[in-house]
This record gives sequence, structure tokens and C-alpha cells, in this order.
Amino acid sequence: MTTNILIVEDEPAIQEMITYSLQNAGYNVLQADKAEQALSMIKNKLPDLILLDWMLPGMNGIEFAKILRSDLRTKLIPIIMLTARAEEADKVKGLEVGADDYVTKPFSPRELIARIKAVLRRRSPELSGEKIEINGLCVDPAIHAVSVNGQEIALGPTEYRLLHFMMSHADRVYSRSQLLDKVWGDHVFIEERTVDVHIRRLRKVLKTVEKDQLLQTVRGAGYRFSLSKSNS
Repeated sequence: MTTNILIVEDEPAIQEMITYSLQNAGYNVLQADKAEQALSMIKNKLPDLILLDWMLPGMNGIEFAKILRSDLRTKLIPIIMLTARAEEADKVKGLEVGADDYVTKPFSPRELIARIKAVLRRRSPELSGEKIEINGLCVDPAIHAVSVNGQEIALGPTEYRLLHFMMSHADRVYSRSQLLDKVWGDHVFIEERTVDVHIRRLRKVLKTVEKDQLLQTVRGAGYRFSLSKSNS
């Protein structure tokens, strides 16, 4: 699952430096030099994380962050503020409007990437790229593989994304509409029952390795991946 990062930065040299570093680290990068442009891009597709400069022409980063946090569709997007303002009061202001982290300029690409990984681990663990293992079932995003006690099993691309997301958020219940947004994307318009079809396919494969009981139906609520095999 490729992580999409939107950079909102009006200084071309800084924007290009960040873009180059993130692309080398395996991220897909989107660029905007104004908040208004970024808002238009977000209407088409939600990024997984936003790197947001404080001092932007027109609407500044603080105002933009407030808009994102006030909208139900964008309120959970992780935001890292980028700014030359290093005073404690400025950092507090950035965090109070909903930023997940605050990086002061100048910064090294290695530091920024480390901060991005830390925020993704905390807010969107399915995008962190880390291996997940529960009850002998293992998902390894680095090689896009699923295995049970070291034996690889074959999954279709949608079933893989579904399993990866649910294992990343084990024991949490997700409705069909939430899974559509998280796994398929919020601008994909398909029937909610499509989720049921892929859940059945995933269970069928997991049953061959006796792990199907981990993927549970919660009546009237949706689905969850359980940390134990006991059914609800």
C-alpha cells in the first residue's frame, strides 16, 4: 500500500528537496504551493499525510489546518507543520490547531522521514511499512506477502489490503462504509456489500490455514480482526 504525502510548501527549493527525499524513501508525493490549491487536490483524493508550511501566500498553514480539522472528511489526516518559527508559543499554537508534529527549519531529510514514520505508526499503522504478526499469521508489507508460521499463502490484491488494514487495527470494529473508505478509498463509489464478498474470499483462504476465526463478524456493526480466536 503506497503512502501518499501532500507537501504544501511555497519555497521551490525546499519543496523539491523534500520531494526528492520522500520519493527515494518510497513515498508517493503530491505538491501544492498554496493552501487553496491543496484544498482543491484534497477534494479529488485524500492524502495519507500532509506536510504543511506555516507561512504560505494567501491562507496560512494555521488557517488551513483549522479547516482540515473542522471537516469530518479530513479531520483525521495526519499533519506535520513545517516552519522557521521555533518559539515555544508557536509550537503550542501549531499543535493546538491539530498538527500531529512540528518540525522547525532547517531540518535534515532523515529527521523529517523519521518524524513521518513516527506519526504514521501512531495514526495510520497500516502505512508504517512494519511487519505485523498475530497468532502465527504474518503480513510483511516490505515484500507484499502473507504467511502462516513461515509458509506463504496467496491472496488477491484487495484481500491483501483488507487483511493488512484490519490486522493493523486489531480488535477494532469497522463498518462496511468505513472499510470502503479505508481500503478502497473515499472516492470509490461501490456497493457496501462488496465488502462482504471480499471478506468471504479472505475467510476462505484463511480457513485453509485455520485462521478464519480471527476475522469476525460483529452483528449490526461490521467486522473486526481479533487478537484471539474466540468468536463474539
